[in-house]
Amino acid sequence: MLIEQAAYGNRWRQVCPQAKACFALAGLVAAFVAVSPGAALRVAVLSCMVSCLGAGVPGGLYLRLAAPASGFLALSCLSLSVAVDSDFTWRWAPDALPEMAALAGRSLAALAALLGLVLTTPLTDLIGLLRRLRCPEVLLDLMVLCYRMLFVFSQAVHDTRTAQQARLGDVTTRHGLRSLGRLAAHLAVQVWQRGHALHLAALARNGDGALRFLAPDFAHAGRDTAVAALAGCLLIALARWTV
Repeated sequence: MLIEQAAYGNRWRQVCPQAKACFALAGLVAAFVAVSPGAALRVAVLSCMVSCLGAGVPGGLYLRLAAPASGFLALSCLSLSVAVDSDFTWRWAPDALPEMAALAGRSLAALAALLGLVLTTPLTDLIGLLRRLRCPEVLLDLMVLCYRMLFVFSQAVHDTRTAQQARLGDVTTRHGLRSLGRLAAHLAVQVWQRGHALHLAALARNGDGALRFLAPDFAHAGRDTAVAALAGCLLIALARWTV
């Protein structure tokens, strides 16, 4: 839900999605062609500044969404710094530090590029862009259904938790565990029922084709794409620049 709030509330909401996708693709290319960990880190910082200062994504929200992926990256880098000998003893591997730094820098740059795309572009616009790029309709329909079910799931969780708290369902640890189990059981049944109802509704309307949406018109799409392509080329050049 936080991603959707940022996607609909940023200053680049009316910028065409192909422009933002072009800049994100350039960020991914820059992450992999960076000549050093420092260059990759510069790309990550610049992509983050573009999202927060240019698009107006709140910095706290950006860090909150980047924290899980950054934690997973930290654990991965920590595993690279440990070596296992033939007798199954653990030791630090200082020789792996350059590889660890390169992995961390490129991963952070790629993460910043992707976050810049998803935090400034609603999923409906992304699906429209993927449809124009001739992506398989089956994958797009699955994305639409999963996107809808996320909101159904979130609303069901909110309603059930509100009802449980009103009945003091978490007043003690024992009651809290029991409420959590009932919540999981209730959600499993409710999501299945709503998914089945959605399937029956589609069959009743002879819904055997692709799911379609009205695509909005974006002003200055050509200009925005050209600016994004130029900025992406500069980002790649920055990744190849050595100090």
